[in-house]
Amino acid sequence: MTTTLPALTAATGPAALAWLMVAIPLASAILLLVLGRRADKWGHILGVIAAWASFVVGVVILVQMLGLPAGERRLSIDLFSWIPAGDLSINFGTLIDPLSMTFVMLVTFVGSLIHVYAIAYMEHDRDRRRFFAYLNFFIASMLTLVIANSYAVLFMGWEGVGLASYLLIGFWNQVPDNATAAKKAFVMNRVGDMGMLIAMMGMVAYVGSVSMNDVSTAAAGLSTAQATLIGIFLLVAACGKSAQFPLQAWLGDAMAGPTPVSALIHAATMVTAGVYLIVRSGAIFLAAPAASLTVAIIGAITLLFGAIVGSAKDDMKKVLAASTMSQIGYMLLGAGLGPIGWAFAIFHLFTHGFFKALMFLGAGSVMHGMNDQVNMRRFGALRTAMKVTWITFACGWLAILGVPPFSGFFSKDKLIEAAFAASSFSGMSTPWAPWVFGLVTMFGAGITAFYMSRLFFMIFHGEARWTDSTPEQEVHPHESSPLMTIPMIILAVCSVLIGGLLSIGGAFTSWLVPAVGETPHVEPVLPVWLIQVATLLLVVIGVAVAWFMYVKKPVPIGVPAGNALTQAARQDLYQDHINEKLFMMPGQALVTVATEGDRKVVDGAVGGLSWLTVGAGRLVAITQNGLVRTYASYILGGVLVVLAIVLGFRL
Repeated sequence: MTTTLPALTAATGPAALAWLMVAIPLASAILLLVLGRRADKWGHILGVIAAWASFVVGVVILVQMLGLPAGERRLSIDLFSWIPAGDLSINFGTLIDPLSMTFVMLVTFVGSLIHVYAIAYMEHDRDRRRFFAYLNFFIASMLTLVIANSYAVLFMGWEGVGLASYLLIGFWNQVPDNATAAKKAFVMNRVGDMGMLIAMMGMVAYVGSVSMNDVSTAAAGLSTAQATLIGIFLLVAACGKSAQFPLQAWLGDAMAGPTPVSALIHAATMVTAGVYLIVRSGAIFLAAPAASLTVAIIGAITLLFGAIVGSAKDDMKKVLAASTMSQIGYMLLGAGLGPIGWAFAIFHLFTHGFFKALMFLGAGSVMHGMNDQVNMRRFGALRTAMKVTWITFACGWLAILGVPPFSGFFSKDKLIEAAFAASSFSGMSTPWAPWVFGLVTMFGAGITAFYMSRLFFMIFHGEARWTDSTPEQEVHPHESSPLMTIPMIILAVCSVLIGGLLSIGGAFTSWLVPAVGETPHVEPVLPVWLIQVATLLLVVIGVAVAWFMYVKKPVPIGVPAGNALTQAARQDLYQDHINEKLFMMPGQALVTVATEGDRKVVDGAVGGLSWLTVGAGRLVAITQNGLVRTYASYILGGVLVVLAIVLGFRL
């Protein structure tokens, strides 16, 4: 199976100025950091203006692209020669096509709404100006990643979002746990980044270029082994950035950052980058069926992993983090299915960006009204005090459940149908795949319905457990300010409408054709109507079980012991323990051995040599006392020794 894409066209008009989408927020970030406290009063305003300015530039380019024939919607421009290195020459430039513009619209629109929300959320933080500088840098880095014309330029944005996440997760680094969480995310992402570097080395070795167009064109000519090597290491990179198994352990701890950061990471930037990388590198995976199958398997594992973990957490932000892990698993599975899944993976990523941002902002609104509490066992019945938050959050909840006509129904169900059609991977027959992947995605939808309903009901329904708060932690729930609720309302409207609107006549998949090729129709192993009915039935069961457990029955404020699976899920299925045993402790032991070796061997040798030198100097010093009779005795002794030697030879 091959996918032929239209030839690149030189970017003209607004598309030639796509670099402004990066330059504007980047310049704002630099200015806010350089000016320091002098920009405290207005820095957040500049940050918001910069984010919306990028969105406006993106809209102008989108309008230009929509006016072009489909075959001319791959626009590229080289801005300058960046890395001339013998036969390898890398130009810094942009690639503007439907795939990159989809991400541009998501990043700039959702990111800008998060900026507006953050004005109120961070109102009383003395470092709000610095926070907005980091947000702007995050936006600029993600835009660099998605409009890059080469993997080298993409890697700049890739590292930029990693740095931005480190700075924002640990923004309140006066709390040691927050600083630790930021370091954990940074280190685990570096593991994934090594995969990216090795994949790029493979491209240079086998293709002689890291240009996306060159690699895509040459991919079909690579041997299976060469394509598989590049594909597997691209997957390692995607696992690190998108928090997929086995590099997902950082995502829950990343909730240490302010809630707008969580919304930005989970909805529009960081964790979506891995899915973008796999789909953008589709030609590589078409030439490497084993790598493509591995992508799908990793997605399926993470889908279930995140859903199980989310079912046991009591921290609402960590439930949402587990949900993101699981939903990205859906997308990665779709990306691994090849042409039958690429467009649907991006479609679900796009719709997910709106309802996941909405739910994170809703969680921030709840925290705002509940003295920053995140323990859902201390909530309940908040619908009475926070009606706007309740209604908007409900829109996100129904969207992620895939209830028609909410947006998740149109995107996630397409992924489930594609999974039931996955009978081969680039010609490699896998008759078991549609049943395994199809049933995993279907039952994953049922588990999602349970744990997301658990989250929704524990926060907004049932008995009001916050009335049991102590005088020291007394709370008075109240609705958030319009600067927080208006972005939530806009995202709620998008969560309701955008999936259906983009599904009319297959509009979204048709839009992506110039970037990912045609989406072939493959009949699932089960009738489509049966898949949809069975999925909705599982969703209804999941909601009903959550209603019975967390509304009809009282929710204990104390944490019940739970069964073995529940206890494991509360500990993230012991992934941290496994990482500590397999990687951290051996690494610490190696460092200890190296340190002791350095101290005892290297330092010991240097210290021993200095001791011998000093000792020898002291011995010589004893003979140099400045007395004439001592030196005369040395002369006499020397003469006697010489005479003895001479007489010895004569005898």
